[in-house]
Amino acid sequence: MSLLSKIIIGFIALLHLYIVWLEMFAWTTRAKKVFKSVPEEMFEKTKQMAGNQGLYNGFLAAGLIWSLLICDLQWSIHIATFFLGCVFVAGVYGAITVQKSILMVQSLPAALGLLSLYFL
Repeated sequence: MSLLSKIIIGFIALLHLYIVWLEMFAWTTRAKKVFKSVPEEMFEKTKQMAGNQGLYNGFLAAGLIWSLLICDLQWSIHIATFFLGCVFVAGVYGAITVQKSILMVQSLPAALGLLSLYFL
């Protein structure tokens, strides 16, 4: 795996750890400034749901970090491919259902990560 791939994957993992924090621990405070398309009165009502979403984002971050720790190159690339694919799909779905900017924040970096794995 190239250094560029590792940097992109590390960045995406950190981004998802930030999302975990927003959704699980700062949903009714800081998340209001990030998820501007969600009406303010919905944050308290959706706190548990956001926490659940945060947990899933934590699994994505864990999988990406795992891919960086695997010594076998092919296995590492396969695991990274799976988790980057999951991030990409989650970003597309989020852009369609929640906020269009999620496509740029989540799917674009995942696509760049996938491209870096196979073409660099």
